[in-house]
Amino acid sequence: MVISEKTTTTRREEIVNACEKLYRTMSFREITLKEISEETSFSRPSIYNYFATKEEIFLALFEREYDRWNDSLEEIHKGKRSLTIRALAEKLAKSLAARPQLLKLLSMNLYDMEANSRLECLTRFKHSYGRALENMKRILLKFRPEMTGGQIRDFIYAFFPFMFGIYPYSEVTAKQKAAMEQAGVDFELSSARDLIFSFIMTFLNKQQ
Repeated sequence: MVISEKTTTTRREEIVNACEKLYRTMSFREITLKEISEETSFSRPSIYNYFATKEEIFLALFEREYDRWNDSLEEIHKGKRSLTIRALAEKLAKSLAARPQLLKLLSMNLYDMEANSRLECLTRFKHSYGRALENMKRILLKFRPEMTGGQIRDFIYAFFPFMFGIYPYSEVTAKQKAAMEQAGVDFELSSARDLIFSFIMTFLNKQQ
């Protein structure tokens, strides 16, 4: 039976939606293809027509989260003609903090996720990731014209790796908190927005 392109797209979205729903209350390790299929309108074997592994489904969710953030970045770029460093930091921090699921996915082991996905799935994800890099570059070129190409590159190479650590420092479970207290770790929880804003302000002000 030949599956139409429209059906393929619709079913892929349904599978990713099911994964997204489960990921709100369950961890990556706990979620199985069986549980994902139970949230869809078709059987588990049918999932293999669209995704070869659980990692591919999560990578597709990751791709979608990047696309949603890219929409926000493009809105920032299309906005006012100029922004102060503080205003720019506020807008960028707000756009990323509004995507807690993206931050949560970033805190996962992306290396294994990519390793267990087919090249075509990984390529789609990298396209969305590359679009985020390009959008950030365009924003800096527009709103911080005093920055050199090297400074823009340095910001991007610092900010995107920094994103991987935002979630663990802004979302702590009761168990993690208790462990840190018992270990005597001096830890102050910050919001994702505050962490992002502080990073951007510090980095951009150094470029002055």
